[in-house]
Amino acid sequence: MTTVAAVHTALPPHRYPQDRLTEPIGDLCLPPGADRAVLRRLHASSGVRTRHLALPIERYAALRGFRESNEAWLTAGLDLAGRALTTALDQAGLAPADVDLLVCASITGVAAPSLDARLAGRVGLRPDVKRLPVFGLGCAAGAAGLARVHDYLRGHPGETAVLLTVELCSLTLQKGDDSRANLVAGALFGDGAAALVARAATGTEAQPAAPPGPAVVATRSHLYPDTGHLLGWDVGAGGFRVVIDPGVPALVRRHLGAQVRGFLAEHGLDTGDIGAWVCHPGGPKVLEAVADALALPDDALTASRRSLAAVGNLSSASVLHILQRFTEAHRPAPGTWGLVLAMGPGFASELVLLRW
Repeated sequence: MTTVAAVHTALPPHRYPQDRLTEPIGDLCLPPGADRAVLRRLHASSGVRTRHLALPIERYAALRGFRESNEAWLTAGLDLAGRALTTALDQAGLAPADVDLLVCASITGVAAPSLDARLAGRVGLRPDVKRLPVFGLGCAAGAAGLARVHDYLRGHPGETAVLLTVELCSLTLQKGDDSRANLVAGALFGDGAAALVARAATGTEAQPAAPPGPAVVATRSHLYPDTGHLLGWDVGAGGFRVVIDPGVPALVRRHLGAQVRGFLAEHGLDTGDIGAWVCHPGGPKVLEAVADALALPDDALTASRRSLAAVGNLSSASVLHILQRFTEAHRPAPGTWGLVLAMGPGFASELVLLRW
């Protein structure tokens, strides 16, 4: 059995109210004198109240091209990754040397050696730690990473695996790009890193009085045919230009309900049996589409909306930020079923069934 031993999110120190970011982002993306009505409407309706940025907002105008943005991703990302990883391990009562597998996901920068390799010596991981850097899953990587950690631990009882997600979305904002997709990204996304520590029981350990987190029961991945154009990056000389098609919510409404209900039915469950929805907050329209597709009550996605309001969309780190809430102040009662749900480029969805 895979058990979540700890989850911790690390956020950059540069925190801003949403209305403090609207005009500076307009300065970055729009030509001088351009009408800012659409920009201001997107920021006001984003569901975001505050965000954390990797750099002070005034620093972004000085970044010259993809190289400098990527260097900033590497510098700030390593700091946040180290904080998230060491804090999560400490909360789980473990040391860096106890980690057997490190899965590290990011879609907002690239490096070789990868983030996990550069991090290993800093925090004291063993030289024989198994590493798996992941790029390309985007917002789905938090759920997909947990699923793959579970797959590994099923074959390695007694070991410890860590999922680490590092997303500095602000560093992908394209200067001088007034496309709607770039403006939407500039209104929604925030920066942060998160680490999840998972362990596989051998059946001989003493059971803790209060397990810190849920057990993983099952997982499911799904690719939707002919939808690769809906979400992702258009990679060019300026770096990662975001692709966000307005058809995403409609796709979710058409297909997600049958997929989730079919997955739950395999375990004798329906949506009404889920007491903890850990749903990636893609944005207000996506959350509305999820709620509609699954016929959820109004309060089912409260944790997702609160996460979006507090830190924005953290891409792959968002579901871990939400799961942290459920492992700390708002721990569900024993026996509660939970579902981690995230969607990303592909177009793809990832589901992880949990039980406390």
